[in-house]
Amino acid sequence: MHETQPPEDARRPRIVVPSRSDSLLRNFTEVIGGPLGTSADPGVVTPGIFTVERVLIVLTALAALLGILLKGYCRVNGWATPTQFYATCYSDFPELFRNRGMAAGLFPILGSGSQFEYPVLIGLIAGLTAWLVPGGDTNAQALAYFDINAVLLAAVAILTVLVTARMPGRRPWDAAMVAVAPGIVLAGTINWDLWAACLLALGMYFFARQRLVPAGVMIGLATATKVYPLLVLGAILLLAVRTGRWRPLLVTAGSAAATWLVVNLPFAVANPSGWAYFFQYSADRGAGYSSAWFAYNLVADRLGWSGLGADGVSILSTGLFVLACAGIAAVALTARRRPRLAQLAFLVVAAFILTSKVYSPQYVVWLIPLLALARPRWRDFLVWQGIEALHWAAIWMYLGQVTSAGSSQHNLDMPYYVLAVAAHMAAVGYLMARVVWDIYDPAYDPIRRHHLDDPHGGPFANAPDRFRLHPFRPGTPLLPPKVRSHA
Repeated sequence: MHETQPPEDARRPRIVVPSRSDSLLRNFTEVIGGPLGTSADPGVVTPGIFTVERVLIVLTALAALLGILLKGYCRVNGWATPTQFYATCYSDFPELFRNRGMAAGLFPILGSGSQFEYPVLIGLIAGLTAWLVPGGDTNAQALAYFDINAVLLAAVAILTVLVTARMPGRRPWDAAMVAVAPGIVLAGTINWDLWAACLLALGMYFFARQRLVPAGVMIGLATATKVYPLLVLGAILLLAVRTGRWRPLLVTAGSAAATWLVVNLPFAVANPSGWAYFFQYSADRGAGYSSAWFAYNLVADRLGWSGLGADGVSILSTGLFVLACAGIAAVALTARRRPRLAQLAFLVVAAFILTSKVYSPQYVVWLIPLLALARPRWRDFLVWQGIEALHWAAIWMYLGQVTSAGSSQHNLDMPYYVLAVAAHMAAVGYLMARVVWDIYDPAYDPIRRHHLDDPHGGPFANAPDRFRLHPFRPGTPLLPPKVRSHA
């Protein structure tokens, strides 16, 4: 009787089932009986206790536990160089706790003489969690500091997954990419980057719900944690140009700017030099580990070429990022159909990472939630994550060589490290190319193949074009006839 009854709410849409829509996952399901049957109504028929969100929470918790277990050697033996690199259990938390004065009670940024190279919200998180560390010797305190932050990051990861799953649309299972991502398992507890990813996900969630002020507040908080969430406003700008709808941009950007100022001003007033240190450090630093510039300098040093100094890296990094943004703008304004917000956000953030002065292994955390929204294809995702895992291992083996004179069989020589850097950058470049392909040919877009326009676009969803470039038809008007008639 229950199966023959109509659903209580006929308006509830059927969700997209991964075992039906993704060929890779469909093949994986053969060992457990094959894909979900065509007569099933996921999203309409109540699944009992195993709802999508509950399954995702369990998967995320298990992944977070695995990430902590991978740090087991350092948790038992301490974070000492070079063994922390050889055991691939390095984390910034114990290092910063000991070397930025937090073990001695110095609060980041606000403390006199503090030199903390991160934005203010990370300083606040770092300082507050340091207050929770019980007394004892330094090694025991460093372990407690790591554990406190790791547990908080596990909760943040769960919230990120839930927010991604609740984005409007019929594809909540795409959040499983975030839940089980090897990149988050391996690199999620290196630094506080998951906080920024979570706040940005909340901002995009509110934007998708057309709640523009909360969206701007979350983006502002995310930017006060890491700089990269600010780039999402660039994606919103391109959609505003394309659709002629400027209010979403103005309200969201205004709320983000106001929030950033409210958060930063107390720190800037209380300790101007401590607050400015992050900006000075970012401007003055040279090529950092795993960036294209660092790899070039390694090769140049081996071949006797001239390397790149800090000023040269800054100029090249900024110039190439501007060129990349111009290319993304050209894609956004020339595509036959308006791109989706998540697609543009992924492209801009990926371009920023590829051209940045430093490409730390934890930066993969920035891209995973955006890719789950931009191009939820498991085959490409797993190949990319596998390459990122190789780079994650390569950088620790290389640092083990740099910081020790250990036996050669335990070290990774420079050429192999450079190849690993090139591979993980090429993988991100490939994903960008696939997203661009989806933009120009929406038939390949996993989201739009299911008769959706832009479930994450909020006020831009289903909006008509108001401006489009036609580079191969120079005589074509930029504005539709109705718009031009009112000019």
